[in-house]
This record gives sequence, structure tokens and C-alpha cells, in this order.
Amino acid sequence: MGSSSPASHTIESTFIGSGDAPSGVLPARKRKGRGAISNREGRFERLHSERIDDGWTSASELTEEPPRLNTQVQLDTSRTVITRNQSPDVGFDRSINPYRGCEHGCIYCYARPTHAWLGLSPGLDFETKLFAKPNAAEILRRELASPRYRPGVIAMGTNTDPYQPIERRLQITRQILEVLAEHDHPVSIVTKGHLVCRDIDILAPMAAKGLASVSVSVTTLDQKLARAMEPRAAPPERRLATITELARADIPVGVMVAPVIPALTDHELEAILIRARQAGASRAGYIVLRLPRELKELFREWLVAHVPDRERRVLNRLREFRGGELYQSEFGTRMRGGGRHAELLAARFKMACRQNGLNVVENSNDSAHLDDGQFHVPQPPQPDKEQLQLFSFS
Repeated sequence: MGSSSPASHTIESTFIGSGDAPSGVLPARKRKGRGAISNREGRFERLHSERIDDGWTSASELTEEPPRLNTQVQLDTSRTVITRNQSPDVGFDRSINPYRGCEHGCIYCYARPTHAWLGLSPGLDFETKLFAKPNAAEILRRELASPRYRPGVIAMGTNTDPYQPIERRLQITRQILEVLAEHDHPVSIVTKGHLVCRDIDILAPMAAKGLASVSVSVTTLDQKLARAMEPRAAPPERRLATITELARADIPVGVMVAPVIPALTDHELEAILIRARQAGASRAGYIVLRLPRELKELFREWLVAHVPDRERRVLNRLREFRGGELYQSEFGTRMRGGGRHAELLAARFKMACRQNGLNVVENSNDSAHLDDGQFHVPQPPQPDKEQLQLFSFS
């Protein structure tokens, strides 16, 4: 009796706990246009799944490019938009993030672990399953009108990018800026997106009053590396052009060399500062790579997939910045690291800023120069006069 060749397939094994996966686990593969390699579960999930080769897997299944993942946008029903913090490491005490998750897909993004709170993966889910706050401007107006509100610089771009691709269609960031401009409220923005130039018509008049500033994040000048690390963010030259356009509009603009990745991008520090200054930046800051929670393994996967020859060196050098660990959360060191390599990087940064006439930003958001004294409280909507006449007495 003849036998037919069986169909090739894989099975998915699910097990409880964080022990070692069974042997024969199929490695995750790079996806075009996405930063994360896998969709590993968040820290709150009890079940963990792996694709297992049961011996019937065909060669094509191991080598062919996995299917593209479409971006999905869901409604964020938060009742507030202003988030408060008390961190001494940042130059602001409040921020607004119009979106949760970020389509830019930057593999190093320290915000990735926040998706675990939503029951989603900090990996591919973070960059494909986004949450938007379409009524953010309305909620903001209500918060600013509260008798308890006291003005202070609102930072945008502190968690996810306010100018990621979906902003072009949804325009939530623009609506927020319109409310802030209407009430002379100061705002500081950090972004990788050239789309910020769309809002120069709002930001330039605010900047003329000392109410707005922008910092553009530049990680590398290597376009190929940027495409792998930040697949849907503006390429490096586009970001430098963004700095130029903002500076020409007299909007205070700086460059954030963030993150500096030891043994991968740290050698570019001076070159980035020089190019940013030539483009029109007046100030600069930097942050050393941070790998909180699930980000450690996600970044390791990316190194293995894209620069396997540098994996060990990058992680070992990072440990030298982080007291032998891949991450330290203590205030005072988490942004810049510690040890001789951190000291050398800081010295290089300050010297390059001095040589190029750049003001040094000591924290992740330079907002000290903005004015919060012009703010005026939103007025409640006035009743319709025609409606009032219905209740008038002659």
C-alpha cells in the first residue's frame, strides 16, 4: 500500500510558567516594516506559547518571509489626558500621550512594556495594536478649566510619539495643540516625525510668546541601521530636515541623541551633534539605552536577527553602564548610566556641545525656558441666547 507524503506543519505548544521552552522551538523571523521580532507575552500572562518544529516543517516554512501585519487602531476611553509624574530625571511634571503603542516600531522603545498592562504583547502588538484618544482635546479643555488646575509645561512625546503615522489621519495631536494655543499654555514636544512641521502654523506663534519648543530625536545617521531599528520613523536625513524647517520658523529646536546604544551607535555621538547644529538645533541632550522588563529579551532578539556579530559586545558594554545589569531603575542613573564608560560618554557629549555651540540639556525634556504665566482658564460654554429668551418674563 502506497503512502502519500504528509503535509508539512508546525504545532503550537502552550505551557504554564517561565521555565525553559521545549526543544525544537522555531525562531521568530523578521517582518518587513516592523521592529520587534516576536510577539512574546507580557509579564502578567500565565500562558506562554512557542512555535515548535515537530519534524514535519518544510524548508519554505523556515525561510519564507512571514506575512505582513496590518496596523489596528482602537478607541482609548481614558477619562483624563494629563498624566503626572514626580521623577527627578525629567524636566516636566505632566505630559500628554495622544496614543498608546507606536507604529514607528523602534525596537529600543522603553514604553513597550506598558502594553503588558493592556493584556497585549510589548513586542509586535505594541507597534500594530494602537489605542487613540479622539476626544483628547475636549477632555484637555475640561481639565484646564478645573479650579484645581495650576499651569506648567505639558510635555508631549514622553512615552509614545505624538507624530507617529496615524496622526496624519486622526490629527489628535494637532487638536491638542489648538487647545493649548488658545489658552496660552506652554508645551514641549519630542518627536522623530517630520509631521510636526505640519503644525508650524500653531507652534510658531506659540514659540513667539515663549510657549513652545521641539526636540527631534536622532539615534543614528546610518540609514540602513535606522530602517532596522526604527522601521516606520522618519529616516535620519528627514529628521535633520525637520530641525531646519522648525528653526527657520523661529521655533526653539534641539536634538536628543536618544538612545545612545553602547557598541552600536555611541561612536556617532559627535557626528550627530555636528549635523544637528548645522541643521539649526540650538540645544542637545542624550539618553543611554534603557531596557526595562520585557524589553531586555525583545532587544536581544533584535540583535540576534540584525547584528548577530555584535550581540554579545553590545549587551556586555551595556552592563558596564548599568552596574553589571542590563537595566537599573534608580533615579539619577537610569538615563545616563554609571561607571567609567558613562563618564567618558558624558565628557564627549559636553565637549562636542561646547565645540559646536549647543546648549546642554541636563534631562530628557528641556522646558525651563518656557513661560507658564500667560495661561488663561477656558471659559465654560455660554448658554444659547435664543434658548434663554424662552424663559424671559415681560
